[in-house]
Amino acid sequence: MRTLLAVGLGYCGRHLLVQETGLFARAFGTSRNADVAHNLADLAQPGLEVNGIVFDGETLPPALRTAIAEADVLLLSAPPDGNGDPLLRVAGPALKASPRLAQVIYLTTLGVYGDHDGAWVDETTLPRPGSLRLQRRVAAEADWQAFGRGKGVPVAILRLAGIYGPGRNALVQVRAGQARRIDKAGQVFNRVHVDDIATSIRAVVERRFDGVANITDDLPTAPGEPVVHAASLLGLAPPPAVPFEEAAREMSPMALTFWAGNKRVRNAVMKEKLGVALKYPTYREGLAALHAAGEGK
Repeated sequence: MRTLLAVGLGYCGRHLLVQETGLFARAFGTSRNADVAHNLADLAQPGLEVNGIVFDGETLPPALRTAIAEADVLLLSAPPDGNGDPLLRVAGPALKASPRLAQVIYLTTLGVYGDHDGAWVDETTLPRPGSLRLQRRVAAEADWQAFGRGKGVPVAILRLAGIYGPGRNALVQVRAGQARRIDKAGQVFNRVHVDDIATSIRAVVERRFDGVANITDDLPTAPGEPVVHAASLLGLAPPPAVPFEEAAREMSPMALTFWAGNKRVRNAVMKEKLGVALKYPTYREGLAALHAAGEGK
């Protein structure tokens, strides 16, 4: 059975281990926080051993060197910094020498496409990173693809839409009074349920997919629509619409770059080359299932 090394084992990686049982027999996960790394062992289940490793992105601890040597699949979600991808920077030789590594999966963002004034884009569209953060993402994608060519292993670049799922959705935000319905004329976003991300990662592993795939739902919509729908499911009044110009005054530079990208993203590669049938084709099905499971109550 396969061994996974997940660098930056966060929301998506944890969900993958819980949902896609049987895909891995052992998993190593990293975190910068020692307590978080220690608690990753709690993800273990029958047939799956999980070990946490502290990785600060600056040095290569012995436990991580061992995990690299034993991993069949490498899942990456830690963001690059000004010096590139942290794992490639500190563990390049160990990765090249890894005897078992057979697949690299890099989780990145649809944000790399930049702004297209609401037009449709797909995997053939050249990235237009509109910020330093996104420029680093594009560079890291290219660095991992180059690594794959050099080692002769497939590298899947999975560009993810806005992620939602258990504990992280508009239902929870509306119930907590934290949801914001920001109105920006013509703005649309794609989204994807974490279940569908996990399904896509399984398909990548089983098909040894090599290339770029957009992991997203079928319905790019205005940003406030899921908030209104969530409020309706909860029987609550939606929060008032806030003009973008007003909301932008309190946004971080990172949030502003997120709102600067306006596009509709196609997912044909995900469906045709990975064979993924979306469990939640739109936010409506996704929020309805979360509500039925008790989210926001």
